[in-house]
Order: sequence, then C-alpha cells, then structure tokens
Amino acid sequence: MIMLAFVALALAAMPALLGGWNLRLMRPLSHQRAPSGTRVSILVPARNEEHNIGTAVTAALASRNVDLEVVVMDDGSTDRTAGIVRNLAAADPRLRLVTAPPLPDGWTGKVHACQRLAEAATGTHLLFIDADVRLASHAAAALATHMEDEGFPLVSGVPRQEMRTLGELLTVPAINLLMIGYLPVALMRRAPDPSLGAACGQLVMVRTDVYRRVGGHGAIRGFIHDGLHLPRLLRRHGFVTDIVSGTDLATCRMYRGLVEAWAGFDKNAREGMANGRALPIWTALLFGGHVLPVLLLPAALSGAAPALLVAAALALSFGFRAAVTLAARESAWTVVLHPFCVSTALMIQWTALLRGRRHAAGWKGRLYPAR
Repeated sequence: MIMLAFVALALAAMPALLGGWNLRLMRPLSHQRAPSGTRVSILVPARNEEHNIGTAVTAALASRNVDLEVVVMDDGSTDRTAGIVRNLAAADPRLRLVTAPPLPDGWTGKVHACQRLAEAATGTHLLFIDADVRLASHAAAALATHMEDEGFPLVSGVPRQEMRTLGELLTVPAINLLMIGYLPVALMRRAPDPSLGAACGQLVMVRTDVYRRVGGHGAIRGFIHDGLHLPRLLRRHGFVTDIVSGTDLATCRMYRGLVEAWAGFDKNAREGMANGRALPIWTALLFGGHVLPVLLLPAALSGAAPALLVAAALALSFGFRAAVTLAARESAWTVVLHPFCVSTALMIQWTALLRGRRHAAGWKGRLYPAR
C-alpha cells in the first residue's frame, strides 16, 4: 500500500505541476484590431445542423475589428440547414453558402468539407469552426493578431464547453484535462516535433499560404481527427503551432447526452491514444493519478495506507481539476465527478481499441473503416 500511495502521489503531481505552468502560459488573448491587410475567412462545415447553424453564422458575422467573410458548406444535409443559411445570406453579402460535391473515395466527411471550404475562401487566414461553435465578437481578430505577433502559422483553442447532462459531464471535461495537464506547451511553442502537435478541431485558425503549401486537409484526407493531424502536418514541414486559451474566444455544446458523446469521442479515439502502444501508458498515467488516490482513501482511513501520502495525492488531483475548471469556466460538477470522468474516458478508449478492427467508426450517417 505504501508503494501504491507513492505512485498515486507521483502521478497526481505530474499533471498538477505541468498544468499549473500551462495555465500561466495559456492566458486569454487581448482584444485587438487585426493587422492591416488581414482578411479572415470563417469556414463552417455543416451536415444536418438546422438547430445550430443559424446562431453559429450570426455570431460569426458579429465579429469586429477584422475584414471577414463567412462560408458555410452544406455537406449533404437532409434538413433545413441550407435554407437557413440562404435566408441569412440574402441579408448579408459577407455570407456565402457552398455545396459539397460527393464524397470521394479515401476521404472522410469533415476533412473533405474543410478542404473544399478552403478552396472557396478568399482570406489571408482560414478560421475553421464547427457548426455548434459560437464565436465571441473579438475572437477572429484576436487569433489573427496573436498569429502575426508571435509568428505561428496555426493557432487553436478549446472553446468554453457547455455541458447540461450527466453524460456530457462524464465525457467532455477530458478535453481540457488532457490538453492542460499533459501537453508541454512551453516545449510545443519552441520545437516543431510532430508529436507535440495538438489542436481542438472546433476552433482552428491557419494562415492560408502555409495551409496551401503543406497540402491542406487534402494531405490528411483519410483521417477523421483533423484537430490532431492538421497541426502535425504543419510540424512535419518545419512549422511550429500553438494552443491558446479558448474560453473567452468561443462557446460550444458538443454533444447532447452520454450516447452521443460516447459515439463522438469513440470516432476519434483510434487516431489518438487508442492504440496498443500508447493506451497502456495513458491508462497508467490517468488511472494512477486521478482514480487510484480515490480508491486508496478507504485504506488510508483504516490505517492500511499512509494517510498523508493519499491525502496529498487527492489534493493534487482534485486541486488540478478545480484549477482547470475555474480557468475553462466549466461546471463545478466537473470537480465532483473528476475520477468518474477519467474512468469514462479510459473506457471509451479501451472500447475503441478492442473493437477497432471489427467495427467502422460512424458519424452523421457515414461509416469509416478503422485505420
């Protein structure tokens, strides 16, 4: 029990220390006017998004301090998505609706839509957002200014996540937990190593010239998780990418309930940590640092485990989660449910790994074979 307590303490301390440093580095961007000559193309792939697209487009058009256009791609929708965008475009010439051609063999849906959107764009900067993202009015200008001031050709951030059901609270908080607690941001900003590449696909801005130079989404056409593969693509070409605090830049409600959230995270899992080499390591790090301290609590209370070590591990684990929750402006329930959230994340990853070679990943009516 003493050894387990030491392990729990060490594994809880690692994300707490790294996360504390990352939170200092990932400060909110200032509100500034975009540099002269900047034109931002806000690009929205949309497939059956009638409940989201109107508010997403309205928020994007409300962007200030930047020259912009908004381009929405109707990607085979069977609902009112296209009609809603057409009505809005009739009142604002900065908005255009384009229609996705049939999905070619070897492409995944969102990646194909993003590539076609980029081809239709006229901006110096491409801002890819999901249809469930609501941009803050200063977001486009702030991202473009940060990119030009710091010299990063790609910048991303995690929008403030809205969670209204238990299923969302058990799944969505893992995004910021992993991004803040386990990504060495200081090193990421210095070295173009592809393994350090990360982004949130909900909110990604990239310089148009660099995007086209590296092949854009066409170079990752067979993948689903563009938030992982697009920054790694740029890094393979020698560019350094960045992650900033996205809490003040946008809001997003990704999923509605556990079933939808599980399916959403499952489709990306096999391109992330759900492989035979990485997942055992991630399981040791996450389970050991965030679940094991809770499991050791009864032993500590009974005297079978060193209470001081267990208490320190619990304080570091829950303290780190509280700091992330506060910085990301997430629900306080994410702190209470923290070990259950980590356990759920690991269950999704292991399920994806064990089923990966027998089941295709499905999303919005499309099926993609496991890579």
